[in-house]
Amino acid sequence: MINTESFEFESVYHIFSHVNGKELIFREETNYQFFLKQLDKYIIQIADIYAYCLLPNHFHLLLRFKNINDISCEAEHQYLMKNFGNFLNSYAKAFNKKYNRKGALFLNTVKRKKISDEKYLLNVLHYIHNNPINHGVVNKIDQWKHSSYNSYLNPEKESKLNRTDIMQYFDSLDVFKNYHQSNIEYDFLID
Repeated sequence: MINTESFEFESVYHIFSHVNGKELIFREETNYQFFLKQLDKYIIQIADIYAYCLLPNHFHLLLRFKNINDISCEAEHQYLMKNFGNFLNSYAKAFNKKYNRKGALFLNTVKRKKISDEKYLLNVLHYIHNNPINHGVVNKIDQWKHSSYNSYLNPEKESKLNRTDIMQYFDSLDVFKNYHQSNIEYDFLID
């Protein structure tokens, strides 16, 4: 079920949100850059980011929450959710100020789905990286520069992504590319 699962330490999630209404979350290049900067500021300290895709009206993240030792198990969801709220609020406030707009930028709830197994993890990875094609924004996966896909193709280049955990499922970079070019039936509906 989407939306109702609590965040838990050391668990992997597909997290996504959509613009409130018919506006855009990202209007220009600097918006994408600022979003990633805020992701780094608020989320990297609590989670390993495996994948992301930023589209003009929505975003997807695939991440694994770290174990924060000084937080009790009973408070983990609130702690992790607070960080996500701060992340999205910081982006929305800056966006509203820049474009002289008022009101909520994102839908009310951070949608989330806990990843339960390896097959589901890899399907979500495929889904996130192919999202620009699925929405008709580009024709080829590597043409969209606002996703983590190209970072995986450039393993020598420094990245804040945790590529190691994901690449253990692929024997080589060619296998990774072929997997992303394959057709997969998504047995889950996201956006």
